[in-house]
Amino acid sequence: MRKFLAATVLATSALALGAGGQLQIAQAQEDARYGGTIRSIVVEGNKRIEARTVQSYLLLEPGDAFDPDRIDLSLKTLFATNLFADVSIDRREDDLVVRVVENPIINRVIFEGNRALKDEKLREEIQAAPRGVFTAARVQGDVQRILEMYRRSGRFAAKVEPQYKPLEQNRVDLIFEVTEGPVTGVRAINFIGNKEYSDSRLRSEIVTRQSRFWRFFSSNDNYDSGRLEFDREQLREFYQNNGYYDFRVTSAVAELTPDQKDFYVTFTVDEGRQYDFGVIKVETALEKLDSNILQAVVPIQEGELFRGNQIESTIDALTYAAGVAGYAFVDIRPQISVNEQTGRIDITFAIDEGPRVYIDRINIVGNTQTLDRVIRRELRIAEGDAFNRILLDRSRNRIRALGFFKEVTIEETPAEEPDRTIVNVTVEEQSTGELSFAAGFSSVDAYLFDLSASQRNLRGRGQSVVARTSLSSRQQVVDLRFTEPRFLDRNLSAGVDLFATRQDFEEFTGFTSETIGGGVRVAFPLTDRMQLGLSYRLQTDDVNIADQNIIIDSNGAFVRAIQQIAGLDTPEDFSDDVVRPVLPGDAGAGEAFVDRCDPRFLLRDTICRSERSDLSSIVGYNFFWDQTNDPITPTRGFDFRFSQDIAGLGGDAQYVRSETGASIYRGIWRDVVASARFAGGYVLPLDDSEGVRINNRFFRGGSTFRGFDVAGLGPREVYRIFDPNTGAELTSLRLNSLGGNAYYQGTFELTVPNFLPEEYGIKSAMFLDVGSLGQLEDIDKGDPVVIPDASSLGFFGLGAVRVPKDAMALRASAGLSVFWDSPFGPIRFDFSQILRKEDYDQTETFRFSTSTRF
Repeated sequence: MRKFLAATVLATSALALGAGGQLQIAQAQEDARYGGTIRSIVVEGNKRIEARTVQSYLLLEPGDAFDPDRIDLSLKTLFATNLFADVSIDRREDDLVVRVVENPIINRVIFEGNRALKDEKLREEIQAAPRGVFTAARVQGDVQRILEMYRRSGRFAAKVEPQYKPLEQNRVDLIFEVTEGPVTGVRAINFIGNKEYSDSRLRSEIVTRQSRFWRFFSSNDNYDSGRLEFDREQLREFYQNNGYYDFRVTSAVAELTPDQKDFYVTFTVDEGRQYDFGVIKVETALEKLDSNILQAVVPIQEGELFRGNQIESTIDALTYAAGVAGYAFVDIRPQISVNEQTGRIDITFAIDEGPRVYIDRINIVGNTQTLDRVIRRELRIAEGDAFNRILLDRSRNRIRALGFFKEVTIEETPAEEPDRTIVNVTVEEQSTGELSFAAGFSSVDAYLFDLSASQRNLRGRGQSVVARTSLSSRQQVVDLRFTEPRFLDRNLSAGVDLFATRQDFEEFTGFTSETIGGGVRVAFPLTDRMQLGLSYRLQTDDVNIADQNIIIDSNGAFVRAIQQIAGLDTPEDFSDDVVRPVLPGDAGAGEAFVDRCDPRFLLRDTICRSERSDLSSIVGYNFFWDQTNDPITPTRGFDFRFSQDIAGLGGDAQYVRSETGASIYRGIWRDVVASARFAGGYVLPLDDSEGVRINNRFFRGGSTFRGFDVAGLGPREVYRIFDPNTGAELTSLRLNSLGGNAYYQGTFELTVPNFLPEEYGIKSAMFLDVGSLGQLEDIDKGDPVVIPDASSLGFFGLGAVRVPKDAMALRASAGLSVFWDSPFGPIRFDFSQILRKEDYDQTETFRFSTSTRF
């Protein structure tokens, strides 16, 4: 036993000595590697990156000790730069050797197989870019970003395989091979738990749509998980706005079909019971606020069906009323009491003075094209001002009124200090260039074509440039306009106009008019909702009557306009091969060869008085007052405008032209809006002996009075064709409109539901246009004229009476206007039915117009 114990002790001692010796050897090796001082740092393997750049990432310098912890941290720092694929740090005698393997540089980023998403769209999302560093982690991150983009577009089966092609000088071409796969649609949307509303009714309230073949222009039938969350909120708002205060969506599940092409979406809902509004009270301890007056502002009535959005509307109304009373900072808390047994919800709006909050800074976000200052100058608040919700809402409307943005949102976030807030103005740019054309036809004019191009936000500075040309069977227009909305950096808009117009009415009345000129204009606000503008135009107006040679006798009476060809017997039907226009030699004794506008001709047309060239010097002003709740799609309020042009401060024309108009809007229900527009105008000649020249009168019709052709209603010359033997009237011939000195018009419009899916972008409105045009001066109408021989009008052997018609009688038309926000641009169709007209008016039943943005 003693021998065994002795042997055991001896063996244990030997093992202890052996282990201790190994530890001493390892410690000696560690001291040999890390002991001592660094003499120099040597970088090896670098080709593109300079050694000094590598050394700058190290935590050691020559003269430092070989510290293992600092060496390890240096190694991790070099890896974190993503510049190197591999890094090692070793000791060579007293030198610290850093060996690196550089990551390649990306030469090109190439996408293959992508059709649904363009290369530019993909490059905006990924991090890899030419001359960037190639790393496996970054490439995998880009793969996930591309896949997420395809999922958002409804392609859940998309695959992305990254490849790279090595090039010389440690460069690579990065290639993303994309397999897009089919669009993952929504095969069916089902609801569980709904009793009051059908599945089809609830489907109309959410954004997601079931995939159908006719929805080829829409992407809402592609599955999107983010859209599904929005649909939950849409359902909640719908039910709460119909009295179901307790409604909730218990689950929203999307299941992929076995063929992995579509999803089944299922909403499980708990409707609860329907409630009415109960007792509505307003309580406040503020001195200047009277609870009884505030109670009258509340739009909610006791006993009405509960609607959640009415609570927000009431808070807005009370906030506005408090602001008018001088309280910019109020805290309104709705205290809701639900009585399940009576089915009523009592609400008490408690108003107290809120803490004063000031604007720390204003951030403009999303304006990729429009300059910041263009947006900031429309704000009614500034950094450092007291926070005011009313002014914020007004600022949003002013920004939207620019027409540069698809969406404008203003939100506030807390600043570091409790009495400060940060205002974030987020805008979504939209195309501000516009190329538009309109086309139409009628029983009189064969065609109408109108083409215009404009840019309302030139170089993102808010400047407007319009280049318009209009072509039709009656009119050609070239119009160039430039507007600077902040002239000399002041709240003053200024503009320059150049225009040239040619109106051709030869086919009907035998005259053309040409106008060439230019002008300047300025406008400035009187208040936030009122504006005054001043303008000056200088233009030349040239009216030409189509030449028509006739022969008159010594008394100025009409003899003939055509001559029978010599050698032919007089046929019963005069045709072009047996007659010709008269020539100077056809005039007999006591006869004269003249033009139909010759002053010697007793029966010359009244428009011949306008055949001259005038210089017009016109000074004008206009006033505009806007009290609508929305500058683009108003549903409440009114606007009013008045303008006058005074010609006579120099030049040849002398008149005062006045126009006024007003519009009233009233939202009835949802998207149903009623509107009434009234307009009127009058031209007063300053020289009664001259009257009002035809090109300075009013013309109505076309887009200004639906159902009537361009210049289709109002005073007009009419030829009554009669049989000289019996005196019986056989037919009549309408000439072109003479225009009018006065007009009035009322337009009543009601948007109506068309029961089409919202994604079609089709809206419709019923309209009624009523009004009239007339009141020409006697000198401009002339007297009835008898023409014994109507052969010059194409009626051989008959007579005619030229009669000016100027009945200021009521005209009316009704119909349907259809607006389609198509992928090609907004399109409008007008279908009209004439309710009342005069027999000499010219009408049309259909008009179509469209435009596209760029």
